[in-house]
Amino acid sequence: MSILWEKSETWRWIVRKSRDSKPFFLAFATVCGVVPGVIGYCVMQFTNSRSEHLEAQLRSKARPDSLMMGQVNRERLAEFLGELQRKEDTNDRYVAALRGETLTRRPYERIQPVPKENNNRQPDKDEHKQLPRK
Repeated sequence: MSILWEKSETWRWIVRKSRDSKPFFLAFATVCGVVPGVIGYCVMQFTNSRSEHLEAQLRSKARPDSLMMGQVNRERLAEFLGELQRKEDTNDRYVAALRGETLTRRPYERIQPVPKENNNRQPDKDEHKQLPRK
């Protein structure tokens, strides 16, 4: 700020006026706060992509794996919201997540451990065979 104070006569005038006049200070603060807010709001409205035509076009170009993940996420959210609506105890979700386990949809087998990688696996007899050289 010292660069502005030392070099800019306009900045020195603004500081003097806002120090001496409360209405000028309020007007300057309003201009500095409201004008960027209005400009930002206008930019957000102009660049808003919530048009139904654009959404339909993007959905028609979606890859199958994206569609599948969207469906899975909707199903999981519906299941979770259903449990909340029925006021079921969902603490086991958090307990399972802390232990590195995942929950299944089968009530009789609700918590199922995540399979661990087996690094001590014996190699198959065919894995050591090399291709014949020519």
